[in-house]
Amino acid sequence: MRPLDPRLLRYAAGARGYLAWTVGLGLVVTGLVLAQAGLLAQLLAGAVAGTGARAFAGSLAALAVVLAARAGASYGGETAALRAAARVKSELRGLLSLKVVRLGPSWLAGRQPGEITALSTRGLDALDPYFARYLPQLALACLVPVAVLIRVALADWISALVIALTLPLIPVFAVLVGQHTRVQTQRQWRLLATLGGHFLDVVEGLTTLKVFGRAKAQAAVIGTVTDQHRRATMATLRVAFLSALVLELAATIATALVAVEVGLRLLAGHMDYRTALLVLVLTPEAYLPLRNAGAQFHASTEGVAAAAQVFEILETPADHAAAGHPAASAFDLRHDVICLHGVCLRYPGRDHQALTDVSVAIRPGEQIAITGSSGAGKSSLLALLLRVADPTSGVIDVGGTSLAHIPPGDWRAQLAWVPQQPHLFSVSVADNIALGRPGASRDEIERAAALAGAGEFITRLPAGYDTILGERGLQLSSGQRQRIALARAFLVDAPLVLLDEPTAHLDPFSAQELQAAVGALMSHRTVLQVTHDPAVVAAADRVLSLEAGRVVQRLPALPAAAPAGSLAVAR
Repeated sequence: MRPLDPRLLRYAAGARGYLAWTVGLGLVVTGLVLAQAGLLAQLLAGAVAGTGARAFAGSLAALAVVLAARAGASYGGETAALRAAARVKSELRGLLSLKVVRLGPSWLAGRQPGEITALSTRGLDALDPYFARYLPQLALACLVPVAVLIRVALADWISALVIALTLPLIPVFAVLVGQHTRVQTQRQWRLLATLGGHFLDVVEGLTTLKVFGRAKAQAAVIGTVTDQHRRATMATLRVAFLSALVLELAATIATALVAVEVGLRLLAGHMDYRTALLVLVLTPEAYLPLRNAGAQFHASTEGVAAAAQVFEILETPADHAAAGHPAASAFDLRHDVICLHGVCLRYPGRDHQALTDVSVAIRPGEQIAITGSSGAGKSSLLALLLRVADPTSGVIDVGGTSLAHIPPGDWRAQLAWVPQQPHLFSVSVADNIALGRPGASRDEIERAAALAGAGEFITRLPAGYDTILGERGLQLSSGQRQRIALARAFLVDAPLVLLDEPTAHLDPFSAQELQAAVGALMSHRTVLQVTHDPAVVAAADRVLSLEAGRVVQRLPALPAAAPAGSLAVAR
């Protein structure tokens, strides 16, 4: 690990002022260290020489002022460092959240949500020791030894030479031990992230685990991972304690060498008493900041390891080609045809394509049923239209404009999405319905709920539309959650509606009622609905059948070539 990771300053520019203040106070502390040593030497030499009480009292008062000033400067430096830590954590959390949103669901699907959660909370909180302890000590470790060495050289060049020769031992030992500490800390953090992700999976799937009698087995797995994390933590602490021992031993031996040579020359009469005292008082101060920096290095490694993972995510290139590009021209899905030309899709880390050479035209107002066995590529086709995945190759164009040139936000503003298992947030029912239109009035929200068939059960809730739904809306039935998702789609009033088997997990009666509401939503809109329901298939204008990622049903012919202005998207 580098002494100071420049990425912490690059991604958290607001902390630079606090860090500059910390370094400035470090300079003040350096000057006070020299003043303190000089006053101590003067007091001790004066006491031996029998200096008058008035002079002795004046020096003692000056020493007390210096000690108080040093304590105040150290406190101020630590306070500024803590403020820098708070600013850095806040900025990194914000950047991490924005980056995860920009990378999208396709990237997040390959990672553990619990790991990201642990990274943005416990991981970044561990940066406090780095800023509050390690960085101030690092500043002092750069300033104090140099200042002490210069002051000692002015008083006694031989002692200064001994200090100069032994000072490098401290950082050399610190680096050697630090290499091992870095490996241990990275392993400790990986185990903590694994533990967090696995625990989240167990909590979310607890009902399934209980039904299949696997709860105790998973508890044993958590116990195993916890024990591994405990062992890794203890190994890291063991290294930290041994490091402190090594640094203390090196500093003690170096100080003893200076004390021996000073004592011998003092006895031989080659050095006066005041100079000897000044050298002996200053010598430990030369090694102390280096020892403290080495000790605080180990306390800060967990936070730096977590920050390094945050930087990896922040530096991950976004796959959405449209990000940052203005729309080539205006588009309107009420009138424009959506054309897929030889589109292929392969997800990262997979050796086979989810979609292969898909070519289809989606005309305004069409009702298209998408069928196929599990894994045929139905949801992948919707993922392309939702812009949560981009084609590996091929072209998608809208009215002659490449979809890659349309900002995802503008595109999604003209579509509605009803998945199999809609996510409800722990806010009011009204806020959940108004997810796509936060400024919608209460009348508009209630009208959308009525069209989705949700108004009746919502009014029976304890606070009606102001009822706060719990996590994931689990206090509602599956059918009720689906109706709220439909109400979202009605409220958005988008010309393109994508439905991924909205009735898949419902009983026949609820499915029939919900499908009737879906029928109302489909009126005067372009609809693509993934379904296995024969009635839905029979009512569709066209049926798009997929098998192993390929279109197996013959569709109306597409234009021979992609319209001008469209661009192939390639990875």
